[in-house]
Amino acid sequence: MGTSRRWTAREVIDLVLDEGSYESWDEPVDISGHHADYQAELRAAADRAGTDESVLTGRGTVRGRPVAFVVNEFRFLAGSIGVAAAERIASAVRRATVEGLPILASTASGGTRMQEGTRAFVKMIEISRALVEHRAAGLPYLVQLRNPTTGGVYASWGSLGHVTVAEPGALVGFLGPKVFEALNDQAFPDGVQLAENLAAKGVIDAVIATEDLPALVDAALGVVVDPAVHPQLERREPVVPGTSADHHVWEDIEHTRDLERAGVRDLLKYGASPATIRLRGTDEGERDDTVLIALTRLDGQPCVLVGQDRTRQTPDNPMGPGALREARRAMHLAESLRLPLVTVVDTPGAELSPQAEEGAIAGEIARCIATLVSMTVPTVSVILGQGCGGGALAFLPARTVVATSRGWLSPLPPEGASVIRHGDTSHAADMAADQEVGALSLLADGNVHVVVPELDADDAETLARAVVAEVAHQLAK
Repeated sequence: MGTSRRWTAREVIDLVLDEGSYESWDEPVDISGHHADYQAELRAAADRAGTDESVLTGRGTVRGRPVAFVVNEFRFLAGSIGVAAAERIASAVRRATVEGLPILASTASGGTRMQEGTRAFVKMIEISRALVEHRAAGLPYLVQLRNPTTGGVYASWGSLGHVTVAEPGALVGFLGPKVFEALNDQAFPDGVQLAENLAAKGVIDAVIATEDLPALVDAALGVVVDPAVHPQLERREPVVPGTSADHHVWEDIEHTRDLERAGVRDLLKYGASPATIRLRGTDEGERDDTVLIALTRLDGQPCVLVGQDRTRQTPDNPMGPGALREARRAMHLAESLRLPLVTVVDTPGAELSPQAEEGAIAGEIARCIATLVSMTVPTVSVILGQGCGGGALAFLPARTVVATSRGWLSPLPPEGASVIRHGDTSHAADMAADQEVGALSLLADGNVHVVVPELDADDAETLARAVVAEVAHQLAK
């Protein structure tokens, strides 16, 4: 499976940047210090590629927003990075940092230029250092991996993006399959270094056609760069602290277990901007769809959202330690981009299995809590429905905690608490009441700051809009 075409660097630039906005940052490359044969090779490469090096850098606008770019040209010695190209990249990144610009990088490279060897190889460190400084300034770094992207490029500036996508069918890997076969006398397994497989494994966020890259850049910068706008959704008057429930809390627990009840996907469907970008996986080779991560705007308020997706949590597919590692990625992303973080609690409980124990489920819960309580950006958590066990607690300790009036929080499922106290599950309802798991009790105790009232007429859409309205109100404050 391959991509439909191989885009040149100038074609990518023309496709993404607004017409007439291109400004090159590239200085002429001096090749006089290289030996004659290599000089001839460089001149031939320039004639063939129509560029003076394997990368082009500069700035422009994408749908009116300024952006810096670093784009590989594969036709120039297979997009390989020598000293001059590396210094060009690092210089562009540092200039973007000084000018406060987001960066779009589009790679297509075989890696380090073998003609220059170790001198070029170690320059990948300098590129990475410049990108770390750029990210530390709170500036977004977006990466597109074109076909092919391998070696030192993939292992440095190709793998440091806040958002990383690849072309359909692109070869993306640390070691090119031809080199692997020559070194090991066996073929590299088919499909492993395919963009689609890496997306499925949580290494990259998505596979998108290059033609769709402008829309991705527009959506990402629309969240990160554009200012917040005044919330538009109608906000319900919150429940007054001290209000008593007019029904047994067990009714709430049963209600939140209804498959038709609003979930995190409904918050995005009915309360988020259409330009939402879903991020998938830890970007470290792990993916668990029981947690959803999005770069989005909730009723006009930019944020990173990470929510427990109840529709994906089943007895056969519980929320495992990988989901919590994805959540920590979202927390770090929000902190890096200086965006508010919104967490959504809606889980029957984290995975309880030997595999989860070996995957450090308890440690991941602890690390989520520790990360969340130490964040410097605004944080809002929402107890949307079920809040069961340590998996719920991992998403809870935001600066502002919002709950729906039927939401609840308990250390175990009430049935489990009943087993511990009474030896069977028949006392679950009484245990839920005794433990004061309901949202109104949480509000009275100060563990929840705002409770959104639920109406008898609510469906998934109306409840989702009410919750998003409250979250947006808290963020706008």
